[in-house]
Amino acid sequence: MEFEKRQGIIVYVYSLKHIRQLRKFGNIHYISKRMKYVILYAAQENVDSLLLQINRLNFVKRVEPSYKPFLNVRYEKGKSTYEKEIEVEKHYGV
Repeated sequence: MEFEKRQGIIVYVYSLKHIRQLRKFGNIHYISKRMKYVILYAAQENVDSLLLQINRLNFVKRVEPSYKPFLNVRYEKGKSTYEKEIEVEKHYGV
């Protein structure tokens, strides 16, 4: 079973009164009352069109997509600059 690819959308609003209208665009994950923004999740293939639709609403300040699905989360243990310098010296015989 494969899950649908989803992407977060951050919506900054002027007022929290109209938050219910955002439900039709995706699943609301978080609402910040103090900073007045909403995080909602939607299908990744629809994000571009949803950004335009949400941005047209009169209670929305701005809309930003989350870039988390595009980040590389595979980390490797890196070498310190000192270890790299020693390796270069050994290679070139300095």
